[in-house]
Amino acid sequence: MAQQSTAHQASVTVPGANNGGADRRALYLKLFSGEMFKGFEYNSIARDLVMKRTLKNGKSLQFIYTGHTKAEFHTPGNSILGNSDGAPPVAEKTITVDDLLISSAFVYELDETLAHYELRGEISKKIGYALAQKYDRLVFRAIARGARAASPITKSGFVEPGGTQIRVGANNQASDAYVPASLIAAFYDAAAALDEKGVSGEGRVGVLNPRQYYELIQAVGTNGLVNRDVQGKALQTGNGIIEIAGIKIYKSMNIPFFSSYGTKFGSASATNPGVTSPGNLGSFVGEAVEDAAADVTGINNEYGEETEFANSCGLIFQREAAGCVEAIGPQVQITSGDVSVIYQGDVILGRLAMGADYLNPAAAVELVAGAAAGSSGNAAF
Repeated sequence: MAQQSTAHQASVTVPGANNGGADRRALYLKLFSGEMFKGFEYNSIARDLVMKRTLKNGKSLQFIYTGHTKAEFHTPGNSILGNSDGAPPVAEKTITVDDLLISSAFVYELDETLAHYELRGEISKKIGYALAQKYDRLVFRAIARGARAASPITKSGFVEPGGTQIRVGANNQASDAYVPASLIAAFYDAAAALDEKGVSGEGRVGVLNPRQYYELIQAVGTNGLVNRDVQGKALQTGNGIIEIAGIKIYKSMNIPFFSSYGTKFGSASATNPGVTSPGNLGSFVGEAVEDAAADVTGINNEYGEETEFANSCGLIFQREAAGCVEAIGPQVQITSGDVSVIYQGDVILGRLAMGADYLNPAAAVELVAGAAAGSSGNAAF
């Protein structure tokens, strides 16, 4: 599949700016754009791990990919007009852009005047965090769907391999998701499955929640998970330092994890790993997975319902597992002119327009715990 550049670019628009102070104001606003995009880039990891294309016209893009073909012996005198079976088969996947995704805040001018710190830059950064969080959650849900799907190529005699689910551990307890030995075995099993299905070894990654990641770091000394050239501070950063079977591992609080995002606290069960809450969680730690089916307002792709991730606890995939289409990359807009005078403040708005879906199911692996692969709660969408 053709891959376009994933270079990060941020933009800023200034609605209603007049020529008088427009240049100075635009320059000032670029600082907010930079802060917003730094926040987005710091929190988003999915953008560079899947196939990303930019949409310039229309509302959807097609991704084309082909299946296997065969080699055959030539019979002297026969014309060569392609294989007699008509291979290779071709499939097309259309990804539609969802509605505009926004995050905004009103900044009262008097608050800025009285504050002893720079307010707008910090707000812009938090807006970038919010956009990155939603971006990653949608992409990871699309990959989980792919892991449960059959290949869209179904030509007779040329059925391509579909997605893979792998159980972490062998017990009916979600706590297996935190057992280093079980996670390591699952990674090697996933690597073997990807090899067997003909998936490229380039661009293979795994995404776990932070506690899983740090459990693996603590097991490094006895299991040889990392390149021994990587030690010290580099080992502690959590930015994909660990590799298992050639799969680079990232941590994220945005993966579906037992019907929550990133983590889940409470008593151990088949759908709860039994980790004690550290307390003072606030409203944004371990948020419940929401309904993101195609019939939800604003969503034009299918990301699954909230009940469909009851045993999900990690993802392993190669970049062809999913595709993302961007019509509007991360941008900042801010009010100006008469609007600012009337309200004595400005609205800072971050926005993007994107859509995601799985492409090649064979490149997607979902880790589950507490239940067998394909059982109730984690069966195919």
